[in-house]
Amino acid sequence: MRKFKIMKLSNKAKHFIECEEKYGAHNYHPLEVVLSKGKGPYVWDVDGKKYFDFLSAYSAVNQGHCHPKIVNALKEQADTLCLTSRAFYNDCLGPYEEYMHNYFGYDKLLPMNSGAEAVETALKLARRWGYVRKGIPEDKAIIICCEGNFHGRTITIISLSTDPDAYDKYGPFTPGFIKIPYNDTSALASVLEKYADVTAGFLVEPIQGEAGVRVPDEGYLKSCYDLCKKYNVLFIADEVQTGIARTGKMLCCDHENVRPDIVILGKAISGGVLPVSAVLADDDIMLTIKPGEHGSTYGGFPLACRVAVAALEVVKEEKLAEKAEYLGKIFREELGKCKSPFIKQIRGKGLLNAVVIEPQNGKEAWDVCERMAENGLLAKPTHRHIIRFAPPLVITEAELRDAIKIIVSSLESLL
Repeated sequence: MRKFKIMKLSNKAKHFIECEEKYGAHNYHPLEVVLSKGKGPYVWDVDGKKYFDFLSAYSAVNQGHCHPKIVNALKEQADTLCLTSRAFYNDCLGPYEEYMHNYFGYDKLLPMNSGAEAVETALKLARRWGYVRKGIPEDKAIIICCEGNFHGRTITIISLSTDPDAYDKYGPFTPGFIKIPYNDTSALASVLEKYADVTAGFLVEPIQGEAGVRVPDEGYLKSCYDLCKKYNVLFIADEVQTGIARTGKMLCCDHENVRPDIVILGKAISGGVLPVSAVLADDDIMLTIKPGEHGSTYGGFPLACRVAVAALEVVKEEKLAEKAEYLGKIFREELGKCKSPFIKQIRGKGLLNAVVIEPQNGKEAWDVCERMAENGLLAKPTHRHIIRFAPPLVITEAELRDAIKIIVSSLESLL
């Protein structure tokens, strides 16, 4: 029987937590809140308590919980046709691909489901391009990645990781990757000078979200992109968490006017309604994969296509990128006025932000998150001393200011 020592929970909430503990794998450590409803920037627990959601399912619900336009698209399509597989054409995939072409400006889209699947797809594309177009000798292709990255949980992706929690006792790992420090263009230049002939791609997060919202120096992405062009290497942007307006631009790379060779999208591409991901690239890269060489039963299924189009229409119609840019500045400025000794650093871009916590009297980031939950705001620590703050982009300025008051009062109450 689980012992509840910290959060005050009702018997109803305890029942659901104990059910997960008993019948589910123990691969997550959630905050002890049991949610049953969501709307816009808010969620409610099983006892009816209302919270601001400042995690947004790791930036998957940028459009807010249960956005009516997205949900209606799901319902309408669910009554008509849900799944065909790619063994046949359907009347949703082509229009979705055309919509994405017009939206992001890439020749082709390869649809997948999870962010990790999309990353795997991008890695395969880069290697295939390296062999077919660049002429890298078979089985010699290298992809460069960054220390502190988080691209998913598959065996190949954790082969890129420098986080022991991600890779410990999961070996042997996939070869063909070189890890360099993040936000260090000289490190990239050094590796490219040595291995340019066999390097197919450079995979990077425009902002490292899981590492604690690590924002690189201004100009870093452009400098890396220019180095990739110099050495005929693909610049691959993992925009699963940073894309779809989260940082104040449609893609985070747009801040530096960088057009990646391959873009990886997921999470908010469906507004949190279904698992939908996508890889974008031009013909010279995408058409190196032929029929039967890669795919997914659910990738590009009718429900996903209709939902993704609706979700992306919401982003433009409600000007969510502009909102994220404006409200993000307010969040950092207002929270910066708080002189709590808990606050060591505030960083972020748009509405993807983090506070680095300086422990006080034995209280750490987890304690801060529990106190905020008690006061009606949900957020989650990452790497023990960092709290990520990423509300749905539909939050209003008044709501954001109310949420900031909760954060500040929670910090003050722990001293």
